[in-house]
Amino acid sequence: MEPQKLKGILTQHLLWLNSSGKEGHRADLREADLTGADLRGADLREADLAGAHLWGADLREADLWGANLQGAHLWGANLQGANLQGVSRLS
Repeated sequence: MEPQKLKGILTQHLLWLNSSGKEGHRADLREADLTGADLRGADLREADLAGAHLWGADLREADLWGANLQGAHLWGANLQGANLQGVSRLS
């Protein structure tokens, strides 16, 4: 995924989170190719990452509370310090 497109999705997601869903949009990153993406410290609470390709992605300190990671491909992803509380079925 192009970095600018990902940045736009994350901006809309943050707006959605901060407005309790009244503005912006929940991040829909199902099946997205995020191979090698720099997501350090990203706020991905409740994001839908089902089936996303996160090979080698940098998710250090990312907040993934309540995110859907069912079927996500996390081989080589750095999850050091990431909040994985309430994550839906890591497989």
